[in-house]
Amino acid sequence: MINMSDEEFKLLSFYIKENSGINLRKEKKALLVGRLNNMLLELGMDNFMDYYKYLQNNTQGEELSKLIDKVTTNHTFFMREAEHFNYFTETVLPYFRKTIKDRDFRIWCAASSSGEEPYTLAILLDEFFKPTGEIWDKKLLATDLSLKALEDAKRGIYNYEHISSLPKLWVLNYFDKISQTEYQVKNEMRKEVIYRRFNLLESVFPFKKKFHVIFCRNVMIYFDNPTKEALLNKLYDSLDYGGYLFIGHSESINREKTRFKYIKPAVYRKI
Repeated sequence: MINMSDEEFKLLSFYIKENSGINLRKEKKALLVGRLNNMLLELGMDNFMDYYKYLQNNTQGEELSKLIDKVTTNHTFFMREAEHFNYFTETVLPYFRKTIKDRDFRIWCAASSSGEEPYTLAILLDEFFKPTGEIWDKKLLATDLSLKALEDAKRGIYNYEHISSLPKLWVLNYFDKISQTEYQVKNEMRKEVIYRRFNLLESVFPFKKKFHVIFCRNVMIYFDNPTKEALLNKLYDSLDYGGYLFIGHSESINREKTRFKYIKPAVYRKI
């Protein structure tokens, strides 16, 4: 096991926070060492200072992406935190069906990981609008900092346990079985989602139009309060009036400091 000095931890944790917003406290040092040890060995390095310098010299972002993959836990599956999707279907979609006159509906999954969340939303949209024959211009943007997560999402291939919570009819209608244990999201559904690499720490979000719904779930748990508050302000500015923000159930927003209106646990609104 390669040891990490306090100075090396300080440099690496600062680099991670500056580039991703993830706040690693001192007690996370052993975790960081454990998750990065094999990576250093694969790079032929025997100390973390060389690795830090290596990161500094990598300007394309690939190594940062690999580092973030090691630091974070991408535990996700279809219909995760199902209460959100029930509320989305039963309350949010009927509201926007009535209020959006041009039928231009925009959703952003701001930390889409390996694609389960945006594909769940794509299926729900299809299930909601298809029976009535309504034609809507549905724009579903999914972003993440991790290149690997984005590539996995674009492929849309999942083990059965990832989709086991879905109704069997959905599995039949929206997935192709490609092996004994793997299923792939059908091509027409994969086309419904636009994937882009994006860092939520960007000072200005580049979106030309505001979104009606933003899902930003289970990412702010890694941020300190100033970083979280800055992100929430940018998310608020990226929402259309009447729009909804969904966060993770393990996350919270200080209601005294936010412009968002609390609706129910982990659901907020711009009013």
